[in-house]
Order: sequence, then structure tokens, then C-alpha cells
Amino acid sequence: MTAGLPDPAGFPDCPVCAYRDTGTARLCSDCAGRTLQPVAEPHCPVCSQALTPGQACSNRVCSLPKAERGFSRVDAVAMYSGALRDKIHKLKYEGKTGWAMIFGRLLVGWMESHPDQMREVDYVVGNPTNRGRQPIQHIEAIMDAAYTEDVTRALPLSPPGAYRLVKQAETARSANRPLDEKRAAATAHAAALTWTGDARDIKGSTILLVDDIFTSGSQLQYVARRLRASGAADVRGLVLARVPWGG
Repeated sequence: MTAGLPDPAGFPDCPVCAYRDTGTARLCSDCAGRTLQPVAEPHCPVCSQALTPGQACSNRVCSLPKAERGFSRVDAVAMYSGALRDKIHKLKYEGKTGWAMIFGRLLVGWMESHPDQMREVDYVVGNPTNRGRQPIQHIEAIMDAAYTEDVTRALPLSPPGAYRLVKQAETARSANRPLDEKRAAATAHAAALTWTGDARDIKGSTILLVDDIFTSGSQLQYVARRLRASGAADVRGLVLARVPWGG
């Protein structure tokens, strides 16, 4: 991977890695893949939840018809555990911005290594946070980093600040809430979103919706349904981390 050069330090020792500032998305993605907990096999083809062989996924969202569910599938870079869980928390709740760059590289690395799943994608957009979110708009920070790390400009990412999907108002948070409250918060979140581009751009498009964490899928479901109601032909999800969920 780095013949004749120092070995990468490994995730989560990224801050002291020789390639922190000069590494590529693929290098960082491959390095992190050696320590992150991968998505289990077999897993649900819709929500990436681990499956017991011969049993159907217990996530209610996955049993809905596609027209009601909104998204066609959600992929995850890794499972929400250990160091990845800790570093997402550092960025999201403590504003440790250095992790946005690493997460941007992990997302771009995933996209580069899955060309078949990216071939039909017209837009890669973040599931937005409120403009006044404190301590940081973490999704926007990750998406800005992803654009920077896409050095070949091969991916349909928006430049920093030019977000196609924005959130105009603060809504209730869904983290650590019962499922019914998550759904209510997800409905309010989706209703607060605005597509900033020409409304004709979204017609017939395939959108890859990026988020940090996926648990039950309620929020991505409602955002995807909002995008499809606006004319998107297909909405897929890509998250940094899949939370193990038993329904």
C-alpha cells in the first residue's frame, strides 16, 4: 500500500498518521477497513442489518412497498461500534472537526470502491442539519471534506456551501428516543428540508443520501419519500455506521 514509506497508523490513530494530510481516500479507507467492524454477512439487502440465515429482516421499514419506504437500499461503511462510534461522537457532539476529513475520505473511498452502485447516481447529498446546529453542522462538514477528497471530481458531490438539500428550521432530535418519537421527529425533519437547485433537476434523478448513523431508518425513510414526491426516481442511502437493531 505504501511501499518504502511509513505504514499508516491505523484507525483511530489518524491524528498521528504520516498520511493524515497527504493520504488519499482509498488509502485511508483501506487502512480503516482493517480495524472497523464490517457489516455482517448475511445482511438485509435493504437496510444492511445483520440477518440470521433463513430469517427475514425484523425492521418494519424493510417490509414496506418501495413506494411507501422511499429508499431502495442503505449501505454502510461499517458497524456503529468501538472507535468509530467514539469518533463520530467526537465530531457530532464535541465539534472535533479533524474527524470530518477522515470521514469524508471513508465515504469517498467507499464510493470509489463500489463503481457499480455509483454509476447511475446523479447527486450525492447529505441529510442536512439545521444551520444553527451546535457545536457543528457535522453532516455538512463531512460532505465538504468528501468534496475536497474527491480529487478527480468523478463523483456528483456539491462544492462546500453549495448544498442541494438544506434544513431551514430546527426540529426535535431523534437520538435515544422510542421508535414512535423517532418517527415523529423524522416527519418534522423531512418537512423542514428544501431542495435548493432548479426543481427540474430532481425529476427522474437517482440520489445517494448520506448520513452518519442508521438505526431504524425512520429519518432516511421520510427524507427519501420527500425527495421522491419531488420527482426523484430512486433514493439510496450511504451511512458511516449501521447501528445493530433488533426491532
